[in-house]
Amino acid sequence: MKLEGIHHVTAITGDAPRNVDFYARVLGLRMVKKTVNQDDPTVYHLFYADENGSPGSDITFFEYPGAPPGRAGAGMVHRVVFRVGTSEALTFWEERLTAEGIDVTLSRDSLVFDDPEGLGLELRVVDTPDEPLIAEHPEIPREQAIQGFDGVRAYSDDPERSRKLLEETLGFSPRGERTWEWEIRGDRRGSLYEYDQSTEQGLQGAGTVHHVAWADQMDQHEAWQKRVAESEAHPTPIIDRFWFLSIYFREPSGVLFEIATLGPGFATDEDAEHLGEKLVLPPRFEPLRDQVERTVTPIHNPREDWSKTD
Repeated sequence: MKLEGIHHVTAITGDAPRNVDFYARVLGLRMVKKTVNQDDPTVYHLFYADENGSPGSDITFFEYPGAPPGRAGAGMVHRVVFRVGTSEALTFWEERLTAEGIDVTLSRDSLVFDDPEGLGLELRVVDTPDEPLIAEHPEIPREQAIQGFDGVRAYSDDPERSRKLLEETLGFSPRGERTWEWEIRGDRRGSLYEYDQSTEQGLQGAGTVHHVAWADQMDQHEAWQKRVAESEAHPTPIIDRFWFLSIYFREPSGVLFEIATLGPGFATDEDAEHLGEKLVLPPRFEPLRDQVERTVTPIHNPREDWSKTD
């Protein structure tokens, strides 16, 4: 029984229009689902991914309009790392992001920057057999495009206390000689989970990560819930999110983990050619549609502009 790397990463935004512009237009990801936070259906849950909405590429945001800036601290993910294929891709992204007024730090194999609300992001050159998960974009050549997640970095005041759950319960493997770096790899994909030590107290808000989800097979989900429960990590019951099933728990350093199934997927209720174009609600939320449509922030999907110029 193996986890298949990162399923998705969920963060918070206080400005959905700017968030869509940055992740869909600037970074070139595809908005694959426009829906609501199922624990608070008065606010958006926006999903950006590759062309097919694949697990392993999906960064998502809850929008709380006007939310004050947050600050990553101990027990929080502070950087989301995406893959690119070559050093030439880093040069492309350095130029593209700088032209957008974004400060970047370029090293031999990575480019580090923040999104407009301060969420730490990194593009890392990775040599991997994993399938590249790429979205189409008229300004971004496929060979330069983002290829899905490589991992996340979190803060912990004591990373060692998480070792037992990561290695013995979840199947993460220590990576190289680095004390606080682990890899989780399934049959199809893998991801990294890395710690930086910090005792600073964090503050949840705009530009911070809410949780990181790891992928599992549908037929193994109950077994994972049981395994985590036996480790005394206190998982939630299995929750049906319509596009996947989920369990949630905090690992010992305090980071909120989710285990999410690889199916049914985002094309369950939308044509794959038109993902993310309309507000979609899971069936149990349909009675709230009128209220939701009056409440959520109007947003513009850049793909609408691209289709007009075809």
